[in-house]
Amino acid sequence: MSYDRYVAICKPLHYGTLMDSRACATMAAAAWGAGVLSSLLHTASTFSLPLCQGNVVNQFFCEIPQILKLSCSGSYLREVVLLIFSACLCFGCFVFIVVSYVQIFMAVLRMPSEQGRHKAFSTCLPHLAVVSLFLSTAIYANLKPPSISSPLLDLTVALLYSVVPPTLNPIIYSVRNREIKNILRKGLK
Repeated sequence: MSYDRYVAICKPLHYGTLMDSRACATMAAAAWGAGVLSSLLHTASTFSLPLCQGNVVNQFFCEIPQILKLSCSGSYLREVVLLIFSACLCFGCFVFIVVSYVQIFMAVLRMPSEQGRHKAFSTCLPHLAVVSLFLSTAIYANLKPPSISSPLLDLTVALLYSVVPPTLNPIIYSVRNREIKNILRKGLK
């Protein structure tokens, strides 16, 4: 999304050539590939962990930090290494997003038209808000020390990064559509 917004705002005349179906397929394949690789590595690692404290996870899904709490001490070093690998992967994506948005904001601030700046910012800010919510809560959930953990806090943070962003995405992007806005206005009247 950030690269799409970058091309649309910073290189609008080249949008058709830079964001062709091959570029979109390549970016989608890279995202899916990285996600599949990361999830396979984590799944293989967590399935091989010996659980010494039972098998009841105090969560609505089997989140890695919750499973690590149940494992025997010292036996989860592999999973910590994989969490570091995943963090590096996510950090690379984060740097890419930040660089894209810095370029976008620099281009937008150079726009002479107030209406053009408003339109560009309204295009980018919803995506940036959802990504920020997801990244901040996911990073907090996976990097917080176990000493400050509580079941309610863990559940709330997991809910914030696993349910809220996917729920907000279609709402944010469909509300921008004029037809959807008109339907919502008619429905609310």
